Amino acid sequence: MVAHSSNYPGASPVTPDIKPFTQDRELGQVDPGRAQDAREQIASGPAAAGANIKERRPWAHFVAGGLGGMTAATLTSPLDVLKTRLQSTFYQDQLARSRAAKGIPAPNQLPFVRAAWLHISETGQILSQIPKVEGWRALFKGLGPNLIGVVPARAINFWAYGNGKKFISSNFFNGQETAAVHLFAAASAGIITGTATNPIWLVKTRLQLDKQTAGIEGRGRQYRNAWDCVLQTIRTEGVRGLYRGLSASYLGVSESTLQWMLYEQAKHSLARRSEDLRLSGRTPTWWDRTVEWTGRLTAAGGAKFCAALITYPHEVVRTRLRQAPVDAAGNVKYKGLWSCFLTVFREEGMPALYGGLVPHMLRVVPSAAIMFGVYEGVLKGLGESSGV
Repeated sequence: MVAHSSNYPGASPVTPDIKPFTQDRELGQVDPGRAQDAREQIASGPAAAGANIKERRPWAHFVAGGLGGMTAATLTSPLDVLKTRLQSTFYQDQLARSRAAKGIPAPNQLPFVRAAWLHISETGQILSQIPKVEGWRALFKGLGPNLIGVVPARAINFWAYGNGKKFISSNFFNGQETAAVHLFAAASAGIITGTATNPIWLVKTRLQLDKQTAGIEGRGRQYRNAWDCVLQTIRTEGVRGLYRGLSASYLGVSESTLQWMLYEQAKHSLARRSEDLRLSGRTPTWWDRTVEWTGRLTAAGGAKFCAALITYPHEVVRTRLRQAPVDAAGNVKYKGLWSCFLTVFREEGMPALYGGLVPHMLRVVPSAAIMFGVYEGVLKGLGESSGV
């Protein structure tokens, strides 16, 4: 129903560029411009969110995660080699003999501060010896299978998490992005990724530890290359041998889940801070600009640091389980996840469960910042969002 102003005496005619008020069943008598705004707001609700989800490209998370993982793995490869060696029995035995020759007690018999400093100094010692004894290329040993593992692993993980978060949110939480959504999405992504890529990580670990059977100038190595490692593993241990350490990988899902949850909460806090700053109308200070530029990188690195520190022992157990499964006498030393935990704890003490922690932290914290930074950047470049 249109209210014409020309019905009243003396009223000026309605000009063509002024739209009359209209009667709307839902909104009453309203201005057309405001009605349009209201309809746009209604359209931006849950129904529109569903439409936006249909327009999104799930593969964007796969590409962004793969590129992020590849960049981070390449830049931090030397520290990955160092971490793996410090987690292994071969290098732990070597360090133990070195300490005995110098009259230094085992780390579990030293005060915490001195044990920590000893670990740092031994880490630096091994890192400096690798290029001297084996050449600088040894710092990138296992990078090939590592990249073969990292790229699909990160791609699968980010794809499963990004799309799983949207699926879980829209189907079980009324489209809301909550901590529970992050928890279920991260756990599902971790299990999918661990199952799909465990054989690759096993090969990478055995190639990095192959020095223990090497002679002069590399002669006497057990594996010629990654494919030879796969063939020997299947021949001697069966296909199940490629999945050694899978139980520890599942245990490691707790780390990735905790990392995702901490990262998402940090992102939420940063977004809320930016919104509060915008609403206040205050001119951003240098600190505000610093937080804006570095906030997400710090959030990614900080989340990884906390998650890795809490769950690190599973890394050592996973490495031990992925080693060649027999000791020098030909006996199986570690029969399973719990057996490995108990054996390492009884024979070497609690510090052994944190072997390689320093290079691990030096690697994973910047690696996480690089990986998540590239992931978010690629998503933005593809016009995609990491949110629900």
